[in-house]
Amino acid sequence: MKNFFSSHPRPIALSVKAAVAIILTFTLWRIVLLWVNQTDLFVDEAQYWLWGQNPDFGYYSKPPMIGWIIRLSNMIGHSDSTFWVRLPAPLFHMATALLMIPLAARTIGRDAAPWAGVTFVTLPAVSLSSVLMSTDTIQLTFLTVAIMLFVRLTKGASALAAIGLGLSLGLAFMTKYSVLFLLPGVFIAMLTIRSARISWRDTGIAAVIGGIVVAPNLWWNVTHGAVTVRHTESIANWNVGTHKAHLDILDGPGFLAAQFGVVGPIVFAMILWAGWRMIRGRSGDREKLLVWLSLPCILLITVQAIFGDANANWGVPAYVAGTVLACGVMMILPWWVLRTSLVINAVVAVVIPLLTVFAYALKLPNGDLVMKRYVGRAAVSEFIAETAKKEKIGVIVAGDRGMLADLFYTLRGRPLTIYAKPRDGFPESYYEQTFSMPEAIGGPVLYASLAVATCEGVPAEVVGRWAVPYGYRRGQTVYVQKMTPNCLVPATQAVAMK
Repeated sequence: MKNFFSSHPRPIALSVKAAVAIILTFTLWRIVLLWVNQTDLFVDEAQYWLWGQNPDFGYYSKPPMIGWIIRLSNMIGHSDSTFWVRLPAPLFHMATALLMIPLAARTIGRDAAPWAGVTFVTLPAVSLSSVLMSTDTIQLTFLTVAIMLFVRLTKGASALAAIGLGLSLGLAFMTKYSVLFLLPGVFIAMLTIRSARISWRDTGIAAVIGGIVVAPNLWWNVTHGAVTVRHTESIANWNVGTHKAHLDILDGPGFLAAQFGVVGPIVFAMILWAGWRMIRGRSGDREKLLVWLSLPCILLITVQAIFGDANANWGVPAYVAGTVLACGVMMILPWWVLRTSLVINAVVAVVIPLLTVFAYALKLPNGDLVMKRYVGRAAVSEFIAETAKKEKIGVIVAGDRGMLADLFYTLRGRPLTIYAKPRDGFPESYYEQTFSMPEAIGGPVLYASLAVATCEGVPAEVVGRWAVPYGYRRGQTVYVQKMTPNCLVPATQAVAMK
């Protein structure tokens, strides 16, 4: 079987031990600085933490895996501090980088395999998601195991490997549905590359095991109005034929351009070049397989960006095979290509954790903090809590998802009850779905928002006002108002309450 080194007589040497040492060094750097991290949990992280406090087989916007992982980390550390919420992130990335070495050894060759692990651990997206907790981080580990087992099965039937494939794919699905973007490429590879096929028996075993793993989440969706599926459809703007659907040709190139930042300019360029090599007939079977396991996923989401919406991180499932593929291509190029790629990405990998440590010191020319999105959230919640203490009111209601996320996390363990402002129809957040203010609630409540709310056309009493001077709410004013519950419910409920 043709491999990447057929025309390269002097592959660059890096031992597996050295690669492991580099991976562990970057991981240790991230963990140490995570301990002194000065940022607040981002809105998604705080939401995932809350999921972990309420174990289930599904949640409003994602499958349950990240909530389970955070809960386990909190239990191990006997703490739900930001450190223990985020600690799984660098550890999962470390595991993925280490697994990348045997995966690369089975596809692009043993000489290049150590470089694949080092390249992965320094990817910009990996560096950023090592200081935050995200679903992509966990999914990448399961996907790496799945692809490694798939490659193993292309070399011979194995019921054990097929069980592992189904299990790892199921766990990847239980982390984030974006794993489905890889399936078209897998099918094309199996149709067009004889050496990329696995036996029907192993395919069946993997499908059955995967189905068993994901069944609880699918059933949860059935019993909860398909809320996760409907939310996914909503954020992707798949509502074709409604006012939400859109067509924007420029969003496709915009998504592609963002990928140069996600994995680094040289790595992404190498992935694209590998696709060009395959089109020109210069690829061996293993290189073609890696192309089909990466580029179709990126192209599908590019199309999604044109016809709907797509965030830059949606292409992350492509970068298990994509990272290996890029390393294989770089190994047949002059040494400076790989070296430059590693230097660029390593600088980012060193700097990002430092930014979180000096989150309140580093500013942009306009006066905003560099880490603006990740600071000042807890301060808003503390202001609201102080107002509640002053007013001797123990019920806080908010309608803003970001505010609710931090209220639940920052004020955990305090004698305060937090609710989401209720609405008619489909809930727009996990908080509206699960913690919507009930109709039967007595006494006044405090309503926190970014604008003065009215009740029956009259502004409610403002008992707290704060012009936020820094962080993600800089320049905004937070209002806390004393209101009766019926002022906050939809009109149909208000009538019933009267």
